[in-house]
Amino acid sequence: MIPVFITSNSGFSGKNFIAIGLTSKLIELGYNVGYMKPISKTSIKEGKDFYDADAIFIKKALSLAEPMNLISPFALSYETQIVQLRDKVKLAHKRIMDAFNSMKDKDFLIISGPGDIFEGSLLDVDALSLINEMQAYVIFVEAWKGVTSMDAVYGMQKLVKDRYIGAVFNKVPTNIFPYVKDSVKPFMEKRGTKIFGVFYKDKLLESVTIRHIIEALNGGILCGEDKLDELISNFMIGAMDVASALKYFSKVPDKVVITGANRADIQLAAIETSTKCIILTGGLYTNEFVLERAMAKGVAIIAVQDDTFTAVDKIENILSKTRIREKGKIERAKKLFDEEFDLNRFLKSIKH
Repeated sequence: MIPVFITSNSGFSGKNFIAIGLTSKLIELGYNVGYMKPISKTSIKEGKDFYDADAIFIKKALSLAEPMNLISPFALSYETQIVQLRDKVKLAHKRIMDAFNSMKDKDFLIISGPGDIFEGSLLDVDALSLINEMQAYVIFVEAWKGVTSMDAVYGMQKLVKDRYIGAVFNKVPTNIFPYVKDSVKPFMEKRGTKIFGVFYKDKLLESVTIRHIIEALNGGILCGEDKLDELISNFMIGAMDVASALKYFSKVPDKVVITGANRADIQLAAIETSTKCIILTGGLYTNEFVLERAMAKGVAIIAVQDDTFTAVDKIENILSKTRIREKGKIERAKKLFDEEFDLNRFLKSIKH
């Protein structure tokens, strides 16, 4: 079995995106491939136990045969954190290594690491410890942040040395994508760091559902209950006169418009353009005419207690921490992976 550990130096960098792409591509090539998320801080209850939410989604999306206790052997629920404070450290380590050893018959085991390289250190299950114990090859995923991303990619190579086979630059803004691909990548290669792929920031993968927005804002749905799983990647603020609003809103498709509950004119302008959802701030409702037009046009309307500034801040926060476990994203992830990831070079690196 060849273990491949996908890690990063920060959360929401795209580890699951690379794990899904690599796992599905290797399966297509006829390999017997397993997947594991050894430690999780975003666990949900399934049956009697807690498992990683992303791992549950990936198991179903890729039709993986292994049971959840092998795919997600240790999840930090409230109960397990209490156990941790009582110094019962062996619990996590034993579960993870038992699950790892049970997949020895696989050709490849793709391991999606924790949020950063130090998460799990108190339990001796941080990325560096697991990489060494599993003797895993390492792919480092870095969400592009400028020059510091080059340092992160090179620094990780110095940390894990021979186990490091290559890196990926992810979430690169489209305006600098050619620069990263044509200049940064060759520069890193000259320093001895293989770059398996450069991925631009994709609107679909960066999008969130209306349901997710409602949960984050603790909002109430006034109409459009059947639209809750629609994906949103653009949002606009409605705080201008209605004539300007129509021109402004028509420039951006499939958006969320955030505006005050008392601005019925802005709400109607948004409904007449390509809008998926309107968020009414200030804890008030709109009038019946607006609701009727919204229902006729298939636009969801949400009411929240927050003021407009606070609502915008919360939405910006969730858009910066999007997850892949939403309908419609898996096929897009596979397509992008096929386009940009150098699979042949990865396989040659493993053989070497």
